[in-house]
Amino acid sequence: MTPEEFTGAVVLTVNDKKVEVAARPDMRLSRLLREELGLTGTKVGCDAGDCGACTVLIDEEQACACLVAAAQLEGRRVQTIEGIANDPIGRALQRSFHHHGAAQCGICTPGMLMASLDLLRRVEKLSLPMIEAALGGVLCRCTGYLKICEAVLDAQRFLEPDEGLAEDVLLPTGDGDASPAVATAYETRPATSAVAVGARVARLDGLPKLDGSETYGADKAPQDALWLRAIRSPHARARFSIGDLGAFVSNEPGIFRVLTAADVPGENSFGIFPDMKDQPVFAEGETRYRGEAVAAIIGERAAIDGFDVARFPIRWEPLEALIGLEAALSPNAHAVHVSRPDNVLVRGWVEKGDVDSAFHGSAHVAEGVFSTGFVEHAYIEPEAGFARRVGDRVEVFASTQAPYMSRDEVARVLGVEPGDVRIVPSACGGGFGGKLDVSLQPMLAIAAWQMGVPVRSVYTRPESMAATTKRHPSAISARAACDAEGRITAYAMEADFDTGAYASWGPTVAGRVPVHGTGPYRVPNVLNRARAIYSNGPIAGAFRGFGVPQAAIAHEALYDELAEKCGLDRLEFRLLNALRVADETATGQVLQASVGLDRCLEALRPNWKRMLDEARTLNAKRAVMRRGVGIACMWYGIGNTALSNPSRMRLTVTREGKLTFFNGAVDIGQGSTTVLTQIAADALGLPVTVFTLVSGDTDRTADAGKSSASRQTFVSGKAAENAALALRAEILRHTNAGPDARLSLQGSRLTVDVKGESSVIDLASWPSGHDGVVFEGVGDFDPPTEPLDVKGQGVPYATYGFAAQIVALDVDMGLGTVRLDHFVAAHDVGRAINPTLVEGQIHGGIAQGIGLALMEEYVPGRTENLHDYLIPSFGDVPPIDIILVESPEPLGPFGAKGVGEPALVPAAPAILGAIRHATGVSIREIPALPHRVRAALEAAGVALEI
Repeated sequence: MTPEEFTGAVVLTVNDKKVEVAARPDMRLSRLLREELGLTGTKVGCDAGDCGACTVLIDEEQACACLVAAAQLEGRRVQTIEGIANDPIGRALQRSFHHHGAAQCGICTPGMLMASLDLLRRVEKLSLPMIEAALGGVLCRCTGYLKICEAVLDAQRFLEPDEGLAEDVLLPTGDGDASPAVATAYETRPATSAVAVGARVARLDGLPKLDGSETYGADKAPQDALWLRAIRSPHARARFSIGDLGAFVSNEPGIFRVLTAADVPGENSFGIFPDMKDQPVFAEGETRYRGEAVAAIIGERAAIDGFDVARFPIRWEPLEALIGLEAALSPNAHAVHVSRPDNVLVRGWVEKGDVDSAFHGSAHVAEGVFSTGFVEHAYIEPEAGFARRVGDRVEVFASTQAPYMSRDEVARVLGVEPGDVRIVPSACGGGFGGKLDVSLQPMLAIAAWQMGVPVRSVYTRPESMAATTKRHPSAISARAACDAEGRITAYAMEADFDTGAYASWGPTVAGRVPVHGTGPYRVPNVLNRARAIYSNGPIAGAFRGFGVPQAAIAHEALYDELAEKCGLDRLEFRLLNALRVADETATGQVLQASVGLDRCLEALRPNWKRMLDEARTLNAKRAVMRRGVGIACMWYGIGNTALSNPSRMRLTVTREGKLTFFNGAVDIGQGSTTVLTQIAADALGLPVTVFTLVSGDTDRTADAGKSSASRQTFVSGKAAENAALALRAEILRHTNAGPDARLSLQGSRLTVDVKGESSVIDLASWPSGHDGVVFEGVGDFDPPTEPLDVKGQGVPYATYGFAAQIVALDVDMGLGTVRLDHFVAAHDVGRAINPTLVEGQIHGGIAQGIGLALMEEYVPGRTENLHDYLIPSFGDVPPIDIILVESPEPLGPFGAKGVGEPALVPAAPAILGAIRHATGVSIREIPALPHRVRAALEAAGVALEI
């Protein structure tokens, strides 16, 4: 049937049920499923066939639902994620994904499962290349793909019938602290065990990700909601004037309202820091970056979708834009903001010792200039959500990493008290820092507040990529020195970061980078300076590391050169200089405990020697392909830099025996919902299976702080432990039981057992509050830090994560291409609360580090889609071996720290070090795209003719 012959009705079979759907000729299958049939498990990440999130089976073959027209579906059979459990192989895949932790944020998971089902129906004997080919059209930004491959390879094992998805818990055998690595042998224990910390508990929020029932920002809105679409600047900088909006609305059927800056009832500005609310909801008179919102149209879905932006009454006057750091810092540059005439938003500084004398007296010096570009978060879920007015309050349902920060910013622009705003976080389909800043929340809230009806919006993929924050581009000039024996004597760095048109997280980057600029090593003389610079580029915000990944590229490259100059092996050079307990950092902080870098390096030694031997053997036989091995270390301060960083958690038990964990920490795929519950369960002494979870809602949970800076396990985990201990103490006090008592909860019967003697609390008969709560425990934690003085001296973080990673790769000396062979990653996580989730974070972090090093470069106006902007896919991530080092942190919950940012930071410098080892050439403009590698080889005279 052709679109011309299409009559508007289509009969097809969906998940074994015949349906008849009225559909427009231009309607795609993705819209038909989601909007006509309510099957929102099929996700839309790009609407262009680039991401594969909408993969379904049509007549038992996988297809992107966003590319299939309704007119092509007559008489055909469609299977979606909602129907996968009807198939034994589908159920086995769900179980295997759940067991292996193959779903993190979950937005790509429906597409992954459907593509996997297609493969397993066709192929009996699987291989890794088969999986990579069959699933290669589905992108994931979280997992690094390896656990997905493990799950597909292992799916046959889960074909045995059972009563549902496996909920087994795996617990480590032996003492994980007895050796540098967490034990690799595991025994199966039932999920009802009260011992939770250290267990491979399947994600407590994992099942909805696997059956399509998880609700993301685009999956839910009131039926009567109108649609909002922002009108955005096509220019990096321009003056503009808006014409007659009354006449415009009168002539546009289905469009009911236009919002501009004049419609903002409160302050037309928002931002991260109290004194830097410099970003408007709607620009006034002049735009500062491509993609900035100047207005929003509101109306019916069809009118909004079909609107041609050329009809909007606006006149543009393009102005000279400052693109890049050099332009922004030039003497004749205009001020992006009048408050910063030199375009320097903020400066960061760490000074210790006498750098000049140290360099003068050192045996060896290495120096270089390094640059990185914009990097897009590329989470598969575009921004989406809705707002509605409820009396004198506004509720916003949207994807966010920081519900309380969103609440405060929405209240600011509405001109109301924070308590008059409720933020209900949707499931978050990836964040990595990009969903810390508010995006569509203020616009939606203003529209709902002004119009009195619900209003929703879903960003297109190009809109998401144009309008939202990026990783900061950087220009870093650095020098490092060591003595004749290889001991580092001095480090100096000047680092500029392009923060784009608005401040966002620029101050955090400028403050964090000087602290971390030396790397995790003893350096007695330091002078690190950083600046965040305004430009007319995209807004640069938080992206997994706050500038530390860029700084690590510089210091690790220089340390490789110093090791070579003093004749030391690169691993041994790092081990010689590694920070240890009682050492002093560049800020003068004396490290008290949990400093496991030396153990990470020692654990890597056997692999390092083997990989170097393999490289020598291969290079003796080959000319065009050269094997290189690289190493990099990192450290990362957990939480905010020298600032208060509190979290509060609450646990209650009701008359009915309902144990509820009120947890304000948003799980963006990292697994905090599961990890924090494991911590609370272990501290309380009850299994995770008896917990009811309430997460994120600002009306129901206390502020747990933002999900960023690798802080939730450490900070909110300690608050959860304290809440559980408080609840346990309250229960034991009422039964006069000692600390060794064991608890059990069955219905309304709470049993306290001490050495075989039991006391039973009949909760139903106990006095309770108005909400039915009988017992309650509240826990707080704010890591102890000290402000930095004018020279950057102080205690910026209570604890640090440490890691070392090594990688082997091959470089084509003719083409400049790089093929990764193998990673080995050793991470000091303090205590692995859930090893499966820790491994998943390390896989995903390394995958993003691969993108940073080798392929990702965002160019405004050119790479605003997932076709032109390349992120790693299945074939780009090599095998990764993980060694978990447990160096317990006394302040942390059961000794735990964090691993989100640490997973990414060393990957790119290790890759770049391996390229140098293979070729003898340093790549200092990142990413190391083939043409840049080839140009560097040519400049060094080592490129081969092709």
